[in-house]
Amino acid sequence: QVFPSQDPLDRADFNAVEYINALFPTEQSLANIDEVVNKIRLKIRRLDDNIRTVVRGQTNVGQDGRQALEEAQKAIQQLFGKIKDIKDKAEKSEQMVKEITRDIKQLDHAKRHLTTSITTLNHLHMLAGGVDSLEAMTRRRQYGEVANLLQGVVNVLEHFNKYMGIPQIRQLSERVKAAQSELGQQILADFEEAFPSQGTKRTGGPSNVLRDACLVANVLDPRIKQEIIKKFIKQHLSEYLVLFQENQDVAWLDKIDRRYAWIKRQLVDYEEKYGRMFPPEWCMTERIAVEFCHVTRAELSKIMRTRAKEIEVKLLLFAIQRTTNFEGLLAKRFSGCTLADGAVKKPEVPPPSTNPFLEDETGAETDEIVIEKSDTDKPKKPKVPDNPFHGIVSKCFEPHLYVYIESQDKNLGELIDRFVADFKAQGPPKPSVDEGGAVLPSCADLFVYYKKCMVQCSQLSTGEPMIALTTIFQKYLREYAWKILSGNLPKTTSSSGGLTITSLLKEKEGSEVAKFTLEELCLICSILSTAEYCLATTQQLEEKLKEKVDASLMERINLTGEMDTFSIVISNSIQLLVQDLDAACDPALTAMSKMQWQNVEHVGDQSPYVTSVILHIKQNVPIIRDNLASTRKYFTQFCIKFANSFIPKFINHLFKCKPISMVGAEQLLLDTHSLKMVLLDLPSIGSQVVRKAPASYTKIVVKGMTRAEMILKVVMAPHEPPVVFVDNYIKLLADCSTDTFQKILDMKGLKRSEQSSMLDLFRLRLPAPPPGGDGTGSLSLSAPTPEQESSRIRKLEKLIKKRL
Repeated sequence: QVFPSQDPLDRADFNAVEYINALFPTEQSLANIDEVVNKIRLKIRRLDDNIRTVVRGQTNVGQDGRQALEEAQKAIQQLFGKIKDIKDKAEKSEQMVKEITRDIKQLDHAKRHLTTSITTLNHLHMLAGGVDSLEAMTRRRQYGEVANLLQGVVNVLEHFNKYMGIPQIRQLSERVKAAQSELGQQILADFEEAFPSQGTKRTGGPSNVLRDACLVANVLDPRIKQEIIKKFIKQHLSEYLVLFQENQDVAWLDKIDRRYAWIKRQLVDYEEKYGRMFPPEWCMTERIAVEFCHVTRAELSKIMRTRAKEIEVKLLLFAIQRTTNFEGLLAKRFSGCTLADGAVKKPEVPPPSTNPFLEDETGAETDEIVIEKSDTDKPKKPKVPDNPFHGIVSKCFEPHLYVYIESQDKNLGELIDRFVADFKAQGPPKPSVDEGGAVLPSCADLFVYYKKCMVQCSQLSTGEPMIALTTIFQKYLREYAWKILSGNLPKTTSSSGGLTITSLLKEKEGSEVAKFTLEELCLICSILSTAEYCLATTQQLEEKLKEKVDASLMERINLTGEMDTFSIVISNSIQLLVQDLDAACDPALTAMSKMQWQNVEHVGDQSPYVTSVILHIKQNVPIIRDNLASTRKYFTQFCIKFANSFIPKFINHLFKCKPISMVGAEQLLLDTHSLKMVLLDLPSIGSQVVRKAPASYTKIVVKGMTRAEMILKVVMAPHEPPVVFVDNYIKLLADCSTDTFQKILDMKGLKRSEQSSMLDLFRLRLPAPPPGGDGTGSLSLSAPTPEQESSRIRKLEKLIKKRL
């Protein structure tokens, strides 16, 4: 690394043999061996010369190094001596500086103490003179000068807190306290004289003396200020208590406007006469209004308890409306700084929504509480968090809100009855593809009314009345679901008798096979869409109620039961649609099972029963799809449920087709493939816009119809030799059920003796049951499919019906 070299002789992995072979790769190259040897010898001599020169050059190195070391040691000793001299001189200099500054420090301390003494004496002189002046001005009621002087005296007195052990200082402090006490009593007496608490006549009025007295009260004990405010407000509202006594006509709720008109006049009168007398920071106008609210709430509570039987809904809402209007005016006029809980929270802006309860959250403020029917055109109420005065008076109406709740209960009951009567009078909605299964108009009316009630009640109270109103909402949501939705679903009627091949050939569109008419199908879809809208809107209603109610009551609002009710309506509607289409296809499947398949001589086009099934699908599915255009997920559920119902039934009817000839099995296989293609295209059948069927639906159809095709392929397979037939069956169907194998043998038309030997061979060829199995002969190679389970359940139901 120190002396890099490209010479091969310097490499760490030098190999002499490889080096020689590189010099003499061939026999002819040996002719130059003398020349190569001479070069190497020359190189060896040069290396010896270099080594000799280096060795001789190192002879005197040790001696030179020792000499240099001795010189360095001498230099270090000299440097150490110089540093020690400098340190000694520095210590001497420091001692000299300390001696010089000692006297300066003493002079500095003396100056500081002298300054403090002079300042303290000046403060003492000011305090003594200020106390004398304060006592004199107090006797002369010179409150303007007293206000400024008293504040200064108090500030100066604070400097003497650590000198209270001195008798003279303590005496001055006691004189200041006595002057403050005397000022407080004197100012209270002046206000009592100017505004006597007895009687309603105001003998005094505002004056400069009282204005200055208020400035003094700011400096005195806060209790003096509170006492002045209390007495003035009490005297100012004394007339109100006389005019609106409980036995007066104007005291009742129908004349509640007069109360608020009176205080408005009083506030204007106060601003004109006394606005400049009290300091602005006292907020006297707001304090008068707040005390008026407290008095009014107490008076209204007392009179409503006495005359509770006379309270009607309209009267109660009128009083609440006027009261909340007044509270809104207070919020606009005052900040609420005098309220203990006057903190104003910032409003929360909810996300946009089409829900009728949420669409008005960003609307303008309003003083109106009664919401008209066209809610979207009216500005909405101010939110509670924006108004610190909310409930300051209207809280008294909360114990009587049961009148409002009972009224809403009655109104909602009448509304539901009107919905029922209107539906009977108008009949089911007219079929219209363009509407896409619009919700029933009554649904929108119901939730708009709910919105109105919720807004009203949230303005009245966010406590227990909201819980009571929620209970009413729950009651009539259930009634709407059962009376309007479930109660108007078309009833299913049992149909008997099958169809012959002749009748199937003559069957045309619009025949009597379909159980529901076009209007009934549209009605079911409309009810389904309505139930879905109710489900989504009820969930949003629950969230909105939780926002409106107090946080402590939020957990008591739960509309899960009502949402489950609408889910049941949706499920029942889908089941009706499935049953209708399923029942329409039953005669065709029955006709299929009654055909003489052993007599089929050639394979032609699809059989008439397939045409019949396709006809019913093309009649019903487009109508259902168009009327469920706004609820695609439920149309998908309809398709899935129909496939889960139709395919097992089709397979059961396949087993009834016996015996089947080879040609007959081929025809059935063709028919099965045709039905499979139709079912795969069922979600978009008859539609101009072709959409890919949902994967969940396609999987069910492919799995079920493939099983039907495998059954027919097993039937078509020759039963000789038996071992090959049995193995082919197990491979194609993956079903170890002896019942299914028995049905296959029946479809092939084998004799009982042949079937017995086949069954014995089948049991022998069955794979071993898995560990923990029960060892019965009805084990399956895989878990039973939903179609198989459905088939077994249906057979069990038929058996129970027969025995009953």
